[in-house]
Amino acid sequence: MPRQARIDAPGALHHIIIRGIERKVVFRSDSDRRNFLDRLENIVSETQTGCFAWALMPNHVHLLLRTGLTPISRIMSRILTGYAVSFNRKYRRHGQLFQNRYKSILCQEDRYLLELVRYIHLNPLRAGLVEDMKSLDKYPWAGHSVVMGKGRNAFQNADHILALFAHAKKTAQNRYRSFVEEGISNGKRPDLVGGGLLRSAGGWTGVKDFRRAGIRVKGDERILGDSVFAETVLKAGEEQLDRKYRIKTQGYDFEIVVDRVAEVMSMTPGEILSKHKSPKTVKGRSLLCYWANRELGMTSTEIANRLHLSQSTISRASARGEKLANDKGFSLMDDKCIKS
Repeated sequence: MPRQARIDAPGALHHIIIRGIERKVVFRSDSDRRNFLDRLENIVSETQTGCFAWALMPNHVHLLLRTGLTPISRIMSRILTGYAVSFNRKYRRHGQLFQNRYKSILCQEDRYLLELVRYIHLNPLRAGLVEDMKSLDKYPWAGHSVVMGKGRNAFQNADHILALFAHAKKTAQNRYRSFVEEGISNGKRPDLVGGGLLRSAGGWTGVKDFRRAGIRVKGDERILGDSVFAETVLKAGEEQLDRKYRIKTQGYDFEIVVDRVAEVMSMTPGEILSKHKSPKTVKGRSLLCYWANRELGMTSTEIANRLHLSQSTISRASARGEKLANDKGFSLMDDKCIKS
């Protein structure tokens, strides 16, 4: 069977699992772990990707990320490719470091966010890398220590997690720690590593109970959530793929997007591409960055090279462009802009 396409959308919550090729070690030293975290920090900060939990294990990695405008596939490609190249150079090795296809599970946030944070942060304890909760509180290679205030990583949104427990930070940390400790007895939780409704309903037994009751359910290995969530995600994914196919077959390219931006903004293409910082030019350029990234699928690097701007500038401009498009109801697709 062909592999299913990854499901993604701005604001989507993903549980990412990255494994070493043939389950081999991917971190041989603390400097390797710091190298990976530095790359993770640079990329999630640049792309405005939220990170709520993470754990570096000897032969695999867990991440809990919420995507911004940059698709999860590009984020992971940059992190894994860059790290693998540096690792191979350092240890004079050749070949793949990670399995070809990392696991990406799109998760229903309101139902699973805290469960996933707890599951991911308990990985070092379950694996015997630390002896107890006291050691986990200070363990530098998982995000639990950051939430507890014992470690520092600017890219991790610990405040968002703590706010779900209490307003006062100390109270929130105590309640969070108790919540994590309560999860030790739950073990490995296979229901949190993929399977959609099939696992979140209690496995096949739960699904059969639904069927006997005449309840129609929807499950997908790429989704962790209830049936309604799975249906919604799959429908959105199909619509996104259909839209990208139509954009591609109708001949849209960067120049056509520039023309379309100029049309909706009542500007000339030259004004859109200029380096002027007038409010109108900035808005036009922001809309261009958003459509080029989200609709055409261009990377931040590609757009930056075309506009002679930095990648971080492109990421910020794309965020402004998305808001502008939503506020004004602007749409890229327009018959007048299609190549004849």
